[in-house]
Amino acid sequence: MGFALENLLVVCALFVTMVALQQFGRSLGERHRRLGRDKGGTSPAEGAVYGLLSLFMAFTFSGAGTRFEARRHLVVQEANAIGTAWLRLDVLPMEYQPHLRDLFRQYVDARLDRYRLLRDRSAGEASRLRALALQQEIWSAAVVGANASGKTHPFTVLLPALNEMIDITTTREEAMHLHPPPAVFVMIGVLTLIASVFAGYGTAGKARSWIHAVAFAGVLSMSLFVIIDYEFPRLGFIRVDAADALLTDVRRSMH
Repeated sequence: MGFALENLLVVCALFVTMVALQQFGRSLGERHRRLGRDKGGTSPAEGAVYGLLSLFMAFTFSGAGTRFEARRHLVVQEANAIGTAWLRLDVLPMEYQPHLRDLFRQYVDARLDRYRLLRDRSAGEASRLRALALQQEIWSAAVVGANASGKTHPFTVLLPALNEMIDITTTREEAMHLHPPPAVFVMIGVLTLIASVFAGYGTAGKARSWIHAVAFAGVLSMSLFVIIDYEFPRLGFIRVDAADALLTDVRRSMH
């Protein structure tokens, strides 16, 4: 089952539960009215719950957007780093360049497969390990070529570019696993359920309005769906894959 479908099913379950809890809250309010208890206006407890829910959702959405832009920026950085290192292979002696250029082509293919096959964990992990092995081969071959050249340019121009190209992969891997703790999403879910009870309780004594009940549950459920989808931009409907076109263009340029 795809991530987007799983996310949608969870949100649909949350939506149904929220509607049901609104009716439960309304029944509870009606019971209190029959017992002569004064509901009054919005209580401090309701305000606290609504405020916390708004705060959690706002910060989670904002964080997801920030991480989305950071991941897209890292793709650009990696494409630039690989392109720069590829051009700087020219400082090596000619006899060492063909092998390194072939390793570069294999490396970029492995890096593209790493994210293209992300849904398949075993295939994605195999691509990651293949890229790591190719990094070591590229570095070793570049050091041999630099030593054979007898010049300082390979050491001062090429090797730093290779180092940057290798380092960015670690940064991207870390960024891919950087998400809010699951407890944050659990807390948002709990707050939406409590808010649903309060929302239903507040309608006691008034005409029943399914439009308001469905709209309240629908808006919060869809907001949570978008936040989660935004947080995992390679698994759901919101995608960062378009940025990979830059890396694909670099690969095409490697004649």
